This record gives sequence, structure tokens and C-alpha cells, in this order.
Amino acid sequence: MRETRTRFAPSPTGYMHIGNLRTALYTYLIAKHDNGKFILRIEDTDQKRYVEDAVDVIYKTLNIVGLKHDEGPDIGGDYGPYVQSERRDIYKKYAKKLVELGGAYYCFCSRERLDSLRKQAEENKTTFKYDGHCKSLSKEEVEERLAAGEPYTIRQLIPETGKTTFEDAVYGSITVENSELDEGVLLKTDGLPTYNFANVVDDNLMGITHVIRGSEYLSSAPKYNLLYNAFGWEIPTYIHLPLIMKEGGRKLSKREGDASFEDFYEKGYLAEAITNYIALLGWSPGTEQEFFTLNELIEQFDIKGLSKSPAVFDVNKLRWMNGEYIRKMSVEDFHKLALPYYKKYISSPDADLNLLSKLLHTRVDVLEDIEDHVDFIDTLPQYDIDLFIHKRMKTTHDNALASLEKAYEVLADLEDWREDTIHELLFDTIKEMGIKNGQMLWPIRTALSGKPSSPGGGTDLLALLGKNESLKRIKIGMEKLS
Repeated sequence: MRETRTRFAPSPTGYMHIGNLRTALYTYLIAKHDNGKFILRIEDTDQKRYVEDAVDVIYKTLNIVGLKHDEGPDIGGDYGPYVQSERRDIYKKYAKKLVELGGAYYCFCSRERLDSLRKQAEENKTTFKYDGHCKSLSKEEVEERLAAGEPYTIRQLIPETGKTTFEDAVYGSITVENSELDEGVLLKTDGLPTYNFANVVDDNLMGITHVIRGSEYLSSAPKYNLLYNAFGWEIPTYIHLPLIMKEGGRKLSKREGDASFEDFYEKGYLAEAITNYIALLGWSPGTEQEFFTLNELIEQFDIKGLSKSPAVFDVNKLRWMNGEYIRKMSVEDFHKLALPYYKKYISSPDADLNLLSKLLHTRVDVLEDIEDHVDFIDTLPQYDIDLFIHKRMKTTHDNALASLEKAYEVLADLEDWREDTIHELLFDTIKEMGIKNGQMLWPIRTALSGKPSSPGGGTDLLALLGKNESLKRIKIGMEKLS
């Protein structure tokens, strides 16, 4: 039995969208579930779409989510090069060999002639299909034109009759009439291969046993099989994945502003949560389990769990899952993740950031939410005095002022400024005044934050802001109410 070998073969077009990452994840899981090899191959033959530094984005993304490849451009392997633009001579060799085997032919049609055919198809409202003009050229004429240095492409030769059937692990057996297939270009005039040809050659030479890609490539699979058969190569297992859609039934698209992995990651979504969520976009474990580590996914992933139906990307579900991941981590680990955000939004040297992490740990779903929770720490927002009024707390302007005045008096004399000592002092004061807890704590919380909601209550905020800033803000509140 052959070793399972899968490949993730992204194009360096600038970013890693969610569909790409899901393909990478499933490709990795299939290999690792069978103790096989996961190969990274860079498909850069479409130079028009090539984006500088995009390969680094691919490496960085795979590293962040923990999908470690066994072979690839950066680490090598027995089947390199692993960058398609470095394999130009290989494709040329196999394209010419395919001509000799009767599976392809030279085409000398000019761009003008092909454009004319496309325009004609458009006017007739039919799908463009090459008319086979160069298919009947004699061997002598071909050799003569090649010797003259005429530009050429190499096109796939499709049988004019009969059918081609291929098996897909998800969609089952699919049969296509050969007459419906276009004799597409395999090798372009610049000597570089098209996507379809390069994939077949590379997958065979690299020993790929399972080809995982989106269902949009289903229609191309019969042409792949014809190539495999023409060469006499073993056909790999095809696994076509359902599309990922968004609400409303449209495909996810960067052009329409749909977020890439990098976008989500920079907003403070955790790599583990993103990976967990996209694993469930088109695959079911057959149980009610929703949370998986990468090792658990490797253990449980089965091709039989893949769906034919499009998956719907729900950012609210991802957000919920991310929040659950944050709450399951320790406060210490959350603090490490939150620190860069604190440094970005907080400059006050007196703010107790460790306490802040304890307050925010259960309140944050995504790390970028931190900004909304801490925007009062450096600067007290402008607020209306009616914010002091709270029906449930039974606060009024008058009793809020009385509470702030008393709080200022007792807190000014407190030397050991810690949350527990503050709490003890204030609750003793509340008891002494004979008022409800909220009649003291709500005015303090309002004076300190200037917001209708904040992380923690009055005693938490006093400890968070420090003595000097807290007394300063309480005094401002007293002045507003006077």
C-alpha cells in the first residue's frame, strides 16, 4: 500500500483566504491521519497575479496555525523543486512527450485569431471552445513551423467521441461527454504550463495520492484523467470540497471585503479558534463535539464526514467560538495576549494591567474588543450627570453627590491602595451611612469611567486606575453634581 502523500499548492496572490486555509487544513489532516506526508508546493506560473512577499504570507500562515509541511521550497525534499516556475524544463519535456504519445498537439494560432473566435462565441451566446484548427497539421508542417521559430502553444487532444468518467470521494462517479470538453492549452507560448497541466505533472512526479481542492474544479477533472491515461500514470484519489458561502448565498470574496485569515488574526481571533471553526465548514465528526485541538482533528478526521453541500461562513459563530477559547485559557495566558493591545491603547503608568486582565478575561470575545473596554483609562470621557441616575440602584443626583463626597473623604486617607483594602473600607462606609451598596458603588463607577458600562465595578476601577487618578475623577464627578 502506497504512503499517503497530499499537497497544498497555493498561488502567491497576496493573502490566504478562508477557503484556501480550509483546503490546507483538510489536506494536512488527511495526510497526518494516515501517518503520511504533507507537501507544500508554490504555484506561481500565473505571473500576472504574482504578488511580492506573498510566499512569506503562506509560510507565516501555515506556521501560525501549526500545519507543518514535510517537504517544500524552504525545507527541500526528494521531489523538488517545489516552486512551479523553477520546473519550467520539466513541463516542456512532458508536454512534448504527450504530443508523441498522441495526447496533445502543437497550436500556432495567433492571439488575433483566438480573440476572433471568442468574440464570435460571445455574439452567438455560446461557450468559447477551440475549433481544433491546428489539430490536422501534418508532422512535417509542424516541424517546419517550429524550425522557423513560430510561437506555439501545446493543446490537449480530446477524443471527439465517447465519455470520460472519474470518481470523487465526495461527489461519487461523474461522467462527461468528451465532445463537451475544450482542448485547452497545456503549455503557453512563454514556456510556462497552465494550471491544469502543471498540476497533473507535478502530482504524478511527486507521488501525490490524494488531490484535495474546491468543487469549482470538478468540471476539469475529466481532462485530468485523460492526461493521466495518456501518460499511463496512476490516477490519484480526488476529493473535491464544497464551496464556502456567506449569508445570502454568495461566495466569500476578498474583492467584496470578506476577511482573509490574516485579517481575522490581526483583529485578535485566535489561530486555534479559526482552525477549529473552518474544520467544521464542510466536515462533520458525526458527533455533537464542536471543540477540537489539532491533534484531535488528526485523530478523528475522516473523508466520509465531508459534505457535498456548500458551507455557510458565520462570523458570529466564529466570534462565539473564539470567546469560548479565550475563557478556557488561564488569566496569565490571556494577559500575555492582551499586553500588546494594552500598550497600544493605554499609556497611564499607574494602571494595574494584571487586574485589568482579570476583569476582561470573561468579557472579551475577540482581542480587538479590548479597545472599547479600556478607552476610559487614559482619558475620562465627557459624560452627562444623568449617567449617575440608576433606577435599580436607587441613585439620584443628590445621593450620588453625598456618596462621592464621603468616598473621597475616606479614600484620601487610605495608604494601602489595593482592591481588597478598598473593598473593605467602602463597605464599612456603606454600612455606616446606612445606604444600599449600589448607591455608593454606582456613582463611583460612573465618576471613574464616564461610561454606562465598564470592566468591573467601583472597587475594581479604583484599584485599576490608582489612587491619584481615582481621587481626581471622583472630584470631577462631585463638581459636576454640585
